[in-house]
Amino acid sequence: MPRPIEAIIHTDALAHNLRQARLHAPDARVWAIVKANAYGHGIERAWPGLMGADGIALLDLDEAQRVRALGWRGPILLLEGVFEPRDLELCSRLGLWHTIHHESQIDWLALHKTHQPHRVFLKLNGGMNRLGFTPHAFRAAWTRLTALPQVEEVSLMMHFSDADGGRGIDEQVDLFTATTADLPGERTLANSAAVLRHGHRPEVRADWVRPGILGYGSSPDADEHDIHHWGLQPAMTLRSRIIGVQHLHGGDTVGYGSTFEATTGMRIGTVACGYADGYPRLCGTGTPVLVDGQRTRTLGRVSMDMLAVDLTDLPASGLDSEVTLWGQGPGGSVLSIDEVARSAGTLGYELMCALAQRVPVHVSHGPDAA
Repeated sequence: MPRPIEAIIHTDALAHNLRQARLHAPDARVWAIVKANAYGHGIERAWPGLMGADGIALLDLDEAQRVRALGWRGPILLLEGVFEPRDLELCSRLGLWHTIHHESQIDWLALHKTHQPHRVFLKLNGGMNRLGFTPHAFRAAWTRLTALPQVEEVSLMMHFSDADGGRGIDEQVDLFTATTADLPGERTLANSAAVLRHGHRPEVRADWVRPGILGYGSSPDADEHDIHHWGLQPAMTLRSRIIGVQHLHGGDTVGYGSTFEATTGMRIGTVACGYADGYPRLCGTGTPVLVDGQRTRTLGRVSMDMLAVDLTDLPASGLDSEVTLWGQGPGGSVLSIDEVARSAGTLGYELMCALAQRVPVHVSHGPDAA
């Protein structure tokens, strides 16, 4: 039989999470963000759960072609725009909307020959200092774009740097409002944290919202609120089984480096999952895990192909017991990917995107199909 590890993509959870975004940002249209191959879930696998979105946002042209091949005829937005002039040909052919964040992109459009004028999103650098025009240069860029026959419509966008933290968004909202005052065009500002924390504000949700990580069942402000607080469901489950059981005495150690030492008798299980499967090596003793739907902890260092879990207080569990590394467990149990990521000093985003190729991935369309 194959090694007993697999990932499950829950399309019903994806659909549920998009509905939560709508509840928090009433009247706004919703982009489903599928960059990074749908945050590691796989665009084609996740697709049935994303079809309720109003638009699809992503980064590269290959992903855009895959979405069109799935039959999507609605808006597709390139969040970083085009990277060279010839990309505009594919934008014309596929009907892609694209972001404008530097002068060269306007120059390329001015030289582009097309029968179908483009819908573009002019990006303001509101203080995050990644992409976008400064407030001083924004209106000049808008004037150039609106004068081009190659441009049909200009929308306005910005990205929040602190929607998930104490600094908040008021300063950036005020800057965007002042910079775009009296300019026509639809607006989009809100990422996941802004949708959940500030989506009740009309000027924040605007015309479109861009919920990324929340769509996949991870909390954008996990240091303050877990997924249960926001009513989100994990869209990815990583699960395996126990393939060995050991009985320890006080003084026995576990794993490379003997970083865990038993102080008394213990019973532990060895799980067929390691860092070569995408489970973080930095997860040390105490990382939460579910065995047969019951919460316990990891012990010692994560190996390439295996890790150890504490079975001392789980007498009914043992060889072949189901282990949920993150996601949806048996009996309605849930282990948020954010908890595991916290043990590794990182974010749920990274764990989703780092799932290894060797892990078989299956799709579940409902809770009974997992």
